[in-house]
Amino acid sequence: MAEEKKQVKVTIDNITIEVDPGTSILNAARKIGGEVAPPAMCYYSTLKGSGGKCRTCLVEVAAGSTADPRPMPKLVASCRTNVMDGMVVKNITSEKVLDARKGVVEFLLINHPLDCPICDQAGECSLQDLSYDHGAEGTRYEFNRRTFEKHDIGPYIQLHMTRCILCFRCVYTADQLTQKREHGILDRGDHSEIATYIHKALESDFIGNVIDVCPVGALTDKTFRFKNRVWFLKPQDAHRDCPKCSGKVTLWNRGEEVYRVTARKDQWGEVHDFICNECRFEKKRTADWIIEGPTLISRHSVISAGHYVGTVKPQEVMPEVMDGRNPKLLMDIHSVSEVNRPEIDLSEIEGPAHSVDFKNDHFHFNPKLIHDSI
Repeated sequence: MAEEKKQVKVTIDNITIEVDPGTSILNAARKIGGEVAPPAMCYYSTLKGSGGKCRTCLVEVAAGSTADPRPMPKLVASCRTNVMDGMVVKNITSEKVLDARKGVVEFLLINHPLDCPICDQAGECSLQDLSYDHGAEGTRYEFNRRTFEKHDIGPYIQLHMTRCILCFRCVYTADQLTQKREHGILDRGDHSEIATYIHKALESDFIGNVIDVCPVGALTDKTFRFKNRVWFLKPQDAHRDCPKCSGKVTLWNRGEEVYRVTARKDQWGEVHDFICNECRFEKKRTADWIIEGPTLISRHSVISAGHYVGTVKPQEVMPEVMDGRNPKLLMDIHSVSEVNRPEIDLSEIEGPAHSVDFKNDHFHFNPKLIHDSI
């Protein structure tokens, strides 16, 4: 009988769980889920060697382990740091982490163009979500942004180097899924770019998967370019008998027309069954596929608008993170505005509120004010 592995206990944002030894802090946090899981732009569980480049998953280790409870002096990348028994980690409960993450996002956006209105990745872009949660309302950057010579890397993949954040995911994908890697990171520093050194097209049977792993709009599907918005499409799981890959895909339909085909992704946006170019680019008819049913979409995604099948309320972790304490309201609008009548509770009124439910001095009609403003 195989000996069972001894589990280690780790506390992340006041929530304690048990995981296998060798588990990274990031994967341990993902077992808890919700906001406790740090964002990750470069880590990809199915790609060996990924992680440690974007720095968005930084966390604070308040206690290293039961044997050595000293805190780690600096923030650490949760995707590259393994848990220890008795480790205490702070993510959203640490001011240092939130401040550092805000700075990382600012750096990621320094050279990123404001292409969202025309970018095919809009609506499913990890950088959009990250900047919404942790970004500033404006930029302090006053210099010219980077520009690159355009590279044509084939008939199926469109490269926008100005949008790239150098996460290396596409390089690892090509290296580990294909027989030969024809592209990579050229140059150094702020001149670094994803390109093919001798302007070759990417022609491998599985090279289309670089589109799915890209967290931003740097690598997009040329066959889907400018054709539709993802929130207007209906994603559905489908499969076919394919001799090259698993044949398990997500079809993006509008009516009977298939606009694009992608590999299936989990809740963290990661692909576990990569698909071939034939399934992705050549099978664009509904009749080519066996439809399994609508794809389950996160309620927080804009793609879920009008797509209500299998809607599940996300796990609420804030009460546990705050150790049983209820969140404090930043402002009581009723007392601060001085508009409500104190003896009336608007939440208990039958039907809509009317002017009689508020203080009269706020709604007093004065014809003279209207005459003076004309």
